[in-house]
Amino acid sequence: MPKVLLLLLIVVLTTLSGCDEGKTKKSATEQQAVTKIDRTLRHIVLFKFKDNASDQEIKGVINAFEKLPSQIEEISAFEWGINNSPEGLNKDLTHSFLVSFNSEKDRDTYLIHPEHLAFVEVLKPHLDDVLVLDYWTK
Repeated sequence: MPKVLLLLLIVVLTTLSGCDEGKTKKSATEQQAVTKIDRTLRHIVLFKFKDNASDQEIKGVINAFEKLPSQIEEISAFEWGINNSPEGLNKDLTHSFLVSFNSEKDRDTYLIHPEHLAFVEVLKPHLDDVLVLDYWTK
């Protein structure tokens, strides 16, 4: 009797997997759409503040940057942190910000958005150096 059940189970599983084929196969267009949705455009910004920038001024810059996601709808995610790597390879860049977008169009809209430009004006007097890197997640 167990051999019959095993054979029946194999037949059922084979049949079910064949039924699912039509449901799981996607057209090339559908696959591209899924790929675009699954990918995220990351905009990494690293700051080195001027030596004379006070803690209060730096906090003001961070607070202004943190407000951007609520002001610019094209931002899909935002996070930031202060370097704590023991390697010493940060080249005096201390603050890292990661801004995420769903498309290059969204990123480009962000770059010229009046709220982003206003933030840059808050930042400029305190900024010594900056590094920006954008990439698509894989």
